[in-house]
Amino acid sequence: MHVTPLRLIFMGTPDFAVPSLQAIVDASLPVEVVQVVTAPDRPRRKKNAEAEPTPVKSLALQLGLPVLEVEDVKDPGFAEAVRRLQPDVIVVAAFRILPPAVYGAARLGAFNLHASLLPAYRGAAPINHALIEGERESGVTTFFLQRQVDTGNIILKKSTPINSMENATQLAERLSQIGAEAVVETLRLIAEGTVEVSAQDESLVSKAPKLTRENTRIDWNQSVEDLHNFIRGLAMRPTAWTTLGGKNFKIFQSAPAPAVPATSCGKPGTMLIEGGCLYASGTDGWIEILSLQLEGKRPMDAGEFLRGFRAESGTILGG
Repeated sequence: MHVTPLRLIFMGTPDFAVPSLQAIVDASLPVEVVQVVTAPDRPRRKKNAEAEPTPVKSLALQLGLPVLEVEDVKDPGFAEAVRRLQPDVIVVAAFRILPPAVYGAARLGAFNLHASLLPAYRGAAPINHALIEGERESGVTTFFLQRQVDTGNIILKKSTPINSMENATQLAERLSQIGAEAVVETLRLIAEGTVEVSAQDESLVSKAPKLTRENTRIDWNQSVEDLHNFIRGLAMRPTAWTTLGGKNFKIFQSAPAPAVPATSCGKPGTMLIEGGCLYASGTDGWIEILSLQLEGKRPMDAGEFLRGFRAESGTILGG
């Protein structure tokens, strides 16, 4: 029996969304991707560089899929363009906050792939905040869109443990693959008409607000464990930062050093150089700084930094 494929619009921009689009195309699903929506080409490495396509656009072009670049999702013309396509389903993965006029155009609903186990870590930066808070488990959730952000009824969740040394970039890569599986499974449920949703428990909500210059600065007046979680939760981008000698000092990788060195910690943020290693003190011990970048320099490991920079033990970071 011939089954008419569901008309699907995929909306996404960054690397995180790429595996989901690829998985939809590769899966044996009764769907037809009639449009891929993404952000416009922009300089993505440096401000003055040539404009580049989004990762999602690059993949869509490779797959021969039609691409629509959208600057303003609230533009009535965008909603009209979506309606004209008569979508059965809209899939959203790391895109923008859509108005009801857009997501409401999908006959069977529009769903979002979110990189947390909702209702935990609603917001723009769920992966980062989960690591900063020291969570030992993360995952993805698919849910139907509604007016309030990240509050829709849950379709399914997939969880995964977090390694204590895993950073945000590494976890995002893993969750993008897990998310692709969740998207395909969700589409299969919609196509079969077997979706069963559950409401989010508002008593379990936590927030994952947008990362800014202010909330990515290291507060050294924390435990070593909290400092380590903060650094890995922001690596490799946007990166935890402090100051050294009046210059910005980014820290990409760290490790708790509970037994080394034995020296008294002193004021939080105090630097110590010992055995060719670079340490900084928290409130209850030392954290080893493994890779970093001083303003005006390229990223490097701590050993290379110490060979080329006149760092002194006792210097206070962030002072």
